[in-house]
Amino acid sequence: MYELYYYPGNASITPHVLLEEIGAPFQLHLVERARNEQKSVAYKKLNPRGLIPVLVDGDTVLYETAAICLYLSDKHPDAALAPPCGTAERGHFYKWLMFLANTVHPDTLIYFYPERYTLEATGDVGVGAIKDAVEERLTEMFQFIDAQLVKGGPYLMGEQVSLADHYLLMLARWGRNMKTPPRDMRHLRRNVELMLARPAVQRALATEGLSAPIF
Repeated sequence: MYELYYYPGNASITPHVLLEEIGAPFQLHLVERARNEQKSVAYKKLNPRGLIPVLVDGDTVLYETAAICLYLSDKHPDAALAPPCGTAERGHFYKWLMFLANTVHPDTLIYFYPERYTLEATGDVGVGAIKDAVEERLTEMFQFIDAQLVKGGPYLMGEQVSLADHYLLMLARWGRNMKTPPRDMRHLRRNVELMLARPAVQRALATEGLSAPIF
């Protein structure tokens, strides 16, 4: 049985949804961020960096959201969370997943925690400037995704949903309070609405107690 260490609305939401999609037995372990349990000695034995999520599969312990997602996808090919290996479609799938995980996701961390990326001496002015700049970058990224969905859509891989769309759902949800939120972008909004309608997504959101506005 899989074990997923999570916190509601955290990056753990994507592997949580994938476990629901796969239908394999799994157990959730809540990591109380309010008490900094992710920094505890016990938790750091699972993830030395003290970050959420962690997936445990027998003797295999994984962290990094994208790595967990790919692991689950490869272990359960019948769930069709990604195109077959060695195909051109798989290459495009990697392109989207890496763009989301390596480009968009890091900027969301700067958006939510700008104080981590400036010198203390700059004060609130420096923090505010960083947040404003990264919000502009994120808006451009979401607009780029929206434009690409126009060409193929409604999913990142065209007509076939993949775990990349689940990853996008997480990131788009995190952008709901931006000045230009992803929901204001027509094709991206359609993508997210289709994802939110999936039973696996609804089950994970309900389990984590995430209420409206979701997006």
